[in-house]
Amino acid sequence: MTIKYDLNVSRETFSKLEAFADLVRKWNPKINLVSKNSLDDLWQRHILDSVQVFELAEGEGHWVDLGSGGGFPGIVVAILNQEAQTFQVTMVESDQRKCAFLRTAIRELSLTALVKTERIEQLDGLEADILSARALADLTQLLDFTELHLNPDGIVLFPKGQNWQSEDSDAKKVWTYALEAIESKTNPAAAILKIKDIARV
Repeated sequence: MTIKYDLNVSRETFSKLEAFADLVRKWNPKINLVSKNSLDDLWQRHILDSVQVFELAEGEGHWVDLGSGGGFPGIVVAILNQEAQTFQVTMVESDQRKCAFLRTAIRELSLTALVKTERIEQLDGLEADILSARALADLTQLLDFTELHLNPDGIVLFPKGQNWQSEDSDAKKVWTYALEAIESKTNPAAAILKIKDIARV
């Protein structure tokens, strides 16, 4: 599949993204980091989908990725962050085997990032300036997590599929927030939800 995406990164960063893709392919048969049928389209479905999340970030500070799983977007964020060091990156994942994979990727790719092997709701507040989560939970539950881990002035970046508007309607029964829905570059039916000023109704 042809990738129609202007990936504006250095050669070193691109090499690390390729090396990460190789790691995912190597580990996937053992611990199912991504669905088997999406492995053939790994760049479009997972890596570039994560790159666009990073590109929407503003400012600097602490980037927390919840439910990091196979490293999307957490490891991709850490790779893209490596040169500018704009963010301190923390990944949260409760699955021990996936944490072993994340730590291996950090070590082998010489990244600067921290992995926490705990349940999101049991962690002390992480005071995130940017909070991301991909394919983790519906929007209402994700906003519950922001109450625990997002700084008052922080923003969240949640990639969502084609049902994002329904999730938005449900979430607004519990939460008020400022939402910017940015059309996904890798799937026109999907969106990245950029949310701030979050408060309970």
